Amino acid sequence: MLIDTHCHLADPAFAPDRPEVLDRAWAAGVARVVVIGESRTNAEAALTMAAADPRILATAGLHPHDARAWGSEAEAWLRERLADPRIVAVGETGLDFHYDHSPRADQHRAFEAQLGLAAETGKPAVIHAREADQAVAAVLAAHPDVTAILHSFSSGMGLLRAGLVLRHYVSFSGMVTFKNWGLDDAIRETPLDRLLLETDAPYLAPAPHRGKRNEPAFVRHVAERVAVVRGMPVEELITVTGQNAARVFHLTPDS
Repeated sequence: MLIDTHCHLADPAFAPDRPEVLDRAWAAGVARVVVIGESRTNAEAALTMAAADPRILATAGLHPHDARAWGSEAEAWLRERLADPRIVAVGETGLDFHYDHSPRADQHRAFEAQLGLAAETGKPAVIHAREADQAVAAVLAAHPDVTAILHSFSSGMGLLRAGLVLRHYVSFSGMVTFKNWGLDDAIRETPLDRLLLETDAPYLAPAPHRGKRNEPAFVRHVAERVAVVRGMPVEELITVTGQNAARVFHLTPDS
């Protein structure tokens, strides 16, 4: 199965033509799309999409940009949403020390709490890490019972190796097709059974769509590039990464 494990279909960029975007994904052979609910509003929208089409899966969480909003009410809301089987992961959550839209103390507090809910519910956590490699690695090491997905990986090899020691998953996006991409070693070093594919749409459109809005149908370009780096047939890579996604998100043949 070709699976886009991370896209933001609730983003306003898709408001004019969301049904057509999905039709193009299915036509391109995408079997599942994981819609990220990185805020309360977008998680609710992702759930609505998942209710309308079983090929759509949803997550729920609070992005580090908005971590200042974390509190008892947000925690109660997230715990309730995670009881829904259509929510397959917590997040995206993590740390972003590049923009620092929320104070770092708030980011840590929200990150730790969401990992606690991931452990409580047995669902994986989708991790955002930007210019915070050491801090993210330390938090993940303190929560070894949580399965994490290092999303749109472009961090240093230190975070990669820290995550792989804990058997976390690593997801690669259209960034692998960029001319300035310099982390082929991360693709090679990630064990085959930990690899995932994503678009992060509407962001990070892969070549040959640079400068345009990204969308789930383009995940095949990510698969093709990762397959070249791994030295394996693209259809074999799609099969393996689909199996990995099914495992980490606890999908069943009829889910």
